[in-house]
Parts: sequence; C-alpha cells; structure tokens
Amino acid sequence: MKTCIASFLLLAMAALAQDQPKVYVTAASKGSNWNAHRDQSIELTKDFQRQCQDIRITTLPEKADYTVTLNHIEHGFVRDNQLEVSSKEGDVLETREGGSIKNNVKNACQLILDDWRKRSNSTASGSEPAGEKPPAATPAAGAPSAPSVSSAARLQIDSTPPGADIEVDGSFVGNTPSDVQVSEGDHIVVIKKTGFKDWERKLKSSAGSSVHLGAELEKADSPAPAVQNN
Repeated sequence: MKTCIASFLLLAMAALAQDQPKVYVTAASKGSNWNAHRDQSIELTKDFQRQCQDIRITTLPEKADYTVTLNHIEHGFVRDNQLEVSSKEGDVLETREGGSIKNNVKNACQLILDDWRKRSNSTASGSEPAGEKPPAATPAAGAPSAPSVSSAARLQIDSTPPGADIEVDGSFVGNTPSDVQVSEGDHIVVIKKTGFKDWERKLKSSAGSSVHLGAELEKADSPAPAVQNN
C-alpha cells in the first residue's frame, strides 16, 4: 500500500514538473560606480524563486523554454533596469526599461506563464483545420492606417507623474499611461509635461514585441528672478 502511494506521488510530481516552464536567467550590473560591474544572476534567480514558484530555473540554456536577461545600470545615485524575455525559439516576447527589479520579475513571471498556457492549449487542441481565410476588413475611406498585426509592436508607456503628453516620431499619440502601437523599426519617444523637463528615448522595435517605457520626469529649473535696478 505504501509503495503504491509513493509511486503515485512520484508520478504526480513528475507530471507537475512537466507542466512548469523552464527558465534560464542571466543578469549583469554595469555603470560608472566602482562596484557596478558584477554578475547578478544568482540574485535574479532568488527573486524568481521567491516570486514565481510556478516556473523552474535551469542553469542550462539549451534546456530552457524561456530566457530572461537583466541589465542593471548604476551611475552615481541613478539606477536603471533593462529586462528582456525571449522564447526557446529566440523570439523576443517583451523588453522593459525602468521600474524595480521586483516588479520586473513579477511582470516577466506572468508573461511567461501566460505564454506557456497559450502554447499548452494550442498543442492540446491541435492545428486549426484548413480552409479559406475570411477576407480582410477594408478600412474606411480617410481612416488612418494602423500597422499590420504581423509588423506592429506595442509600447506600454507610463510616467511619474502621470498625465504627460506622449509624442512618437514628432506626433502626439496620447497621454500617460497608454499603450501605443507602432510599426517595426526605429522610433523616438518624447514625454512632455508642463513644469517638467522633456524625457526622450530612442528605440528599435521588432514585429510582435512589447516594450515598456517608464519615464521618471524631472522638474524643470525655475527661472532666475529678474534683477531690478534702483
């Protein structure tokens, strides 16, 4: 009886392990500070093990279903985090800049689990039956043309403080926080708010990618008071 129970538990644990995606993490710290250059892969692994217990961390990149790469940048008191999540096929699922490592790990964990479930459901249901595709919808005359799904990228843009104007390649596209769809290629994103310095970032987007930009706006310098001559 005990042998049967032990065998059942082992089979259940094996099945559970197969349902969990394997993730390979790599992290490095860079910058101008004297101790900025260091490997942080172990620290990032600990963060994932604490916050994302539904995945398994592997030390072998060839065995991983996903790869998470973190660049931690230190210049004086300024800290910045760049995080990228890619699939086993090498497709970039998301890149993020700004925010704390803890929040970036939390978002990366949710992204990986969502994509893993989507893949599992697709495998379970099999390929879609062959047939004619419905004709593509024709945009109304005069309507602005949006990037096609295959060539579009998504920008998730927020700012501190919120409510700032968003300009992409010189055109106003909304206020923070907003999701903006752009075409594949090079873009310039500028965040503007009265009383604050303009925030600018140049980026290169790839088809199907999702990029998060978090703008920390600095207050504009107050003009010096005019000197009155007696």
